[in-house]
Amino acid sequence: MSVGVQRLRDEPDRIRQGAIDKREDPGLVDQAIGVDGRRRRLQAESDALKAERNAASRQVGDAIRAGSRPDGPEVAELKARSTAAGARIAEIDAELAATEQQLEDLLLRIPNPADPEVPVGGEEANVTVRTWGENATRVVALADGTTWERKPHWEVGEALDIIDNGRGAKITGSGFPVYKGAGSRLQRSLISWFLDVHTSEHGFTEVWPPAVVNTASARGTGQIPDKEDQMYVVTRDELYLVPTAEVPVTNLHRDEILEAEQLPIRYCAYTPCFRREAGAAGKDTRGILRVHQFDKVEMVLFEKPDDSPAALEWMTSRAEVLLQRLGLPYRVLLMSTGEMGFVQRKKYDLEVWSPAVERWLEVSSCSNFGDYQARRMQIRYRPEKGAKPELVHTLNGSGLALARIVAAILEVYQQPDGSVAVPDVLRPYMGGSMIGTTPPA
Repeated sequence: MSVGVQRLRDEPDRIRQGAIDKREDPGLVDQAIGVDGRRRRLQAESDALKAERNAASRQVGDAIRAGSRPDGPEVAELKARSTAAGARIAEIDAELAATEQQLEDLLLRIPNPADPEVPVGGEEANVTVRTWGENATRVVALADGTTWERKPHWEVGEALDIIDNGRGAKITGSGFPVYKGAGSRLQRSLISWFLDVHTSEHGFTEVWPPAVVNTASARGTGQIPDKEDQMYVVTRDELYLVPTAEVPVTNLHRDEILEAEQLPIRYCAYTPCFRREAGAAGKDTRGILRVHQFDKVEMVLFEKPDDSPAALEWMTSRAEVLLQRLGLPYRVLLMSTGEMGFVQRKKYDLEVWSPAVERWLEVSSCSNFGDYQARRMQIRYRPEKGAKPELVHTLNGSGLALARIVAAILEVYQQPDGSVAVPDVLRPYMGGSMIGTTPPA
């Protein structure tokens, strides 16, 4: 269960409005309230019948001790009452189990209400929180008075022979690019640098998780049932290819009770990511802006509830550090209710500027889920020794996602002669300062 039965009873209007704001079906809330009421009535009837059966059983013993014959009419009547109650209890308990399953299924489909700070609406309601850097232009004025026009990343990748979408399509299908030579090394360099910064400077513990997960893991983070159609399924073994490291890493502490001194727990992890849905047909299909397989370093946080709002800001700033050091102009958007996912409570998107394509590219989403995922996974902590366990808050964010970072680098650092300069921070990893022809010193 996600929103929780008690919260459903206490805040039905807020949960219903939260579904409306996220453009989900608010009718599920009313259905869940109705099923919960039915479950409570069945439970009350079952409890009353069990008490009646127990009383009848005690009366049998009392009657026999008072002198009634075990096979006499008084005892027979009491036994008949007990048997009838038992039969009805069995019927109710079977109905109760089905009702509880129905309630759980409904609760899994009710979205996490957004934080009150989140603007209500669609794309038009997104708020630009801040920007960094000066956006490069597509047309560049050169010192000799002429102009030069940046090429889109797919043309640069093809000219330098570092990205091969055609052979990737031959091997697997559209949306599965092949990186080769310096393109492959750029991928590896970015991943290594991201992990090195997160672990050596930001205090994250690195995790290398499985790239496939079971149904319980996918359900725990909210991919099931909300995003089930977007996941690749290994049907023979009932496993899913991970859409993001969020899924396996958050499930590390599923069904665990943590101690207060263990928090916060902050992990970073690299995984390949697999998503069946790669955008609408004809939209962003050129190059590597929307692909079915991509690489990403993820940040996953487990926090005390009072600390999670500040943790979201901190985590977002860790992603910004990477963009600033790469020298990629970006903006931070507070996403509206209609632009958030099913499970997020509050989300920031980080977008870099693509000068050749002349548009913003999302390279990171940083989200606070509150206790929504933790309730599904039963991840709890004890505020103090001997205290009743409480749900933790979970957060995650991309730190960062490829391949759009690669696309932005190929366009921002593109040179008039067709080569691409390597950002300073990546040069030790790349073993050089240029990709392609090196201009004269």
